[in-house]
Amino acid sequence: MEKLDSINLSKTIKAKVEEAMIFDEKNDNEKGNFIENEKSKVEGEGDSNKKGNCIENRKSEVEAEAEAEETDIISDEKGKSNNVSNSINIEKNNLNSDIHAEKNGNVLLGIIKPHTLLPQPEPPAGASFLRSKSMPESNNFDMPDIGKFFREKSKSLSSAIKSLFEEEEKTVQHITEFNLSGTKVIVVEKKKKQLFGRVSFFSRSNCRDCTAVRSFLCKENLNYVEINIDVYPERENELISRTGGSDVPVIFLNEKVIGGLVALNSLRNSGLLEHKLEEMLAGKCPDDAPAPPVYGFDYDDANRNDEELIEIVKILRQKLPIQDRIMRMKIVKNCFAGGELVEILIHHLDCGRKKAVEIGKNLSRRHFIHHVFGENEFEDGKHFYRFLEHEPFIPKCYNFRGSTNDNEPKDAAVLGQRLGKIMSAVLESYASDDRHHLDYVGISNSEEFRRYTNLVQDLHRVNILSLSADEKLAFFLNLYNAMAIHAVIRVGHPGGMIDRRAFFSEFQYIVGGYSYSLSGIKDGILRSNRRAPFALMKPFPNGDRRLEIALQKVNPLIHFGLSNATRSSPAVRFFTPKSVESELRHAAREYFQRDDAMQVDLAKRTVYLSRMINWYSGDFGQEKELLKWITRYLDATKAGLLTHLMGDGGPVNVVYSSFDWSLNA
Repeated sequence: MEKLDSINLSKTIKAKVEEAMIFDEKNDNEKGNFIENEKSKVEGEGDSNKKGNCIENRKSEVEAEAEAEETDIISDEKGKSNNVSNSINIEKNNLNSDIHAEKNGNVLLGIIKPHTLLPQPEPPAGASFLRSKSMPESNNFDMPDIGKFFREKSKSLSSAIKSLFEEEEKTVQHITEFNLSGTKVIVVEKKKKQLFGRVSFFSRSNCRDCTAVRSFLCKENLNYVEINIDVYPERENELISRTGGSDVPVIFLNEKVIGGLVALNSLRNSGLLEHKLEEMLAGKCPDDAPAPPVYGFDYDDANRNDEELIEIVKILRQKLPIQDRIMRMKIVKNCFAGGELVEILIHHLDCGRKKAVEIGKNLSRRHFIHHVFGENEFEDGKHFYRFLEHEPFIPKCYNFRGSTNDNEPKDAAVLGQRLGKIMSAVLESYASDDRHHLDYVGISNSEEFRRYTNLVQDLHRVNILSLSADEKLAFFLNLYNAMAIHAVIRVGHPGGMIDRRAFFSEFQYIVGGYSYSLSGIKDGILRSNRRAPFALMKPFPNGDRRLEIALQKVNPLIHFGLSNATRSSPAVRFFTPKSVESELRHAAREYFQRDDAMQVDLAKRTVYLSRMINWYSGDFGQEKELLKWITRYLDATKAGLLTHLMGDGGPVNVVYSSFDWSLNA
């Protein structure tokens, strides 16, 4: 049907062309007179016959094109018929305009337009033709087209206005938006002036007020210098001289004392803080302001050398015949006989044999020398001993730097507290707020960690037996967490099961004359020498001197205070001896709030627990006892669900979720 309509349309056009030709014949005389009158106005009138025949030639071209179009319409596909019809309509309009111009006597001024299928004329290079963007391409409008035109223009206008405002908003920084019940409030912060002075404050580790001051300064984008007197104890005297006390935090603007957290809050609430900062920090920081900490230098609180004993050790190292020997069908390396040591002491000190044996026992108690099999302190005769630096475990100890620390050992309690404070300062600077993620690269490059690695060298000959039960618990909890961080930095986090075994057993410290790995601390000391999961042997064999240090009773809460640098392990924290039990209970409550640690599904009557609890089920007891024990450390919601599940008499399923071994970085 569409093809027939196209053919009828072509025939109609052809009929109109014939009518136009008849009309042209009737007016030949008039056209001839008009052409003769115009010869004087046109140059090169010799071509007037060509001009007179221009319209006639055009008519014949249109007729031929119409016939060709009729043939093409029948042969072309259905989808192309509309395009051809439109082309014919355009030619019809052009022809009518030519006829109209010819009828009005304007034959020379008429425009003969090219066919639409021919290449369209292009403007010459360099020419520019400006056209209003609001004008349409054609002046023929239908009512629907007019509506569409205005809709498109309105959209373009709206987008232009929107882009203008967006560009203006991009130039404004620090914009906060609030949506209050349909009302949009925009708060634009003022541009702060550049401050040339220095903001500094004295702090301590595990101080809530210091944490609040640190958070406020970071939020205000103020550069500050923090002087933690637990990390830099040599600066405590300066704090006392400047303020008359050792209370922290204390904030300084250049050399002027502002006060603590209360003074900072009063200035902020009164609106005077910004003015105070601009007033006091407008100039360069004077020399009498608190200086930033000096990195790379350690503080030694006292001269702890036991000169007499150290001189004896130096002589023995030089004169004793240290060599490999055979004992009990075994080759014992780098050892000497007890009788040889006694002879050298008698000759050098000019003392009796009994005095020399007492000196040997003192050297053994101070962990300068050990029996090769750990059987006795020291005896005269053919018992073999070796120096601490010649022990076979020394190459695995990462707090050993070529020689043992011969200084008088520090008090174990003081050393443990200082270790915890330094590592707490590390977490405050390089851990997330929830302590689940650590910046190990930042820690490895920090001054706090450098001081920690120097501090752990004092552990070589420390007397652990002098610690109380709570001090010992806090000491080894903190040491385990610090060693895990150190192990990640030095040897990297383990990727597979084999690497994990080496990570937990081969990264060691010398503590009190003996080696301790992560597994040795957790399973040997804190778990009273129990086998690790999937292990066949206990960490310490019978007769091992480290069994004297192991805790007598297992506290299940220790599992929530130990972090092994994985995502599923508890958050990293360091404990204080005075409140270690309460801190462990808080750690357990915080751990069970995590969805990957504990969930209750009433519909399935299932309790989901961490795989860690299944591994150490011997420390927690049977499942029924375990669920009752866990209830004490749950929040109100989870505790209510678990109590309801256990109280209705139905079965309760316990499912242990998988453990995420990826690094908590």
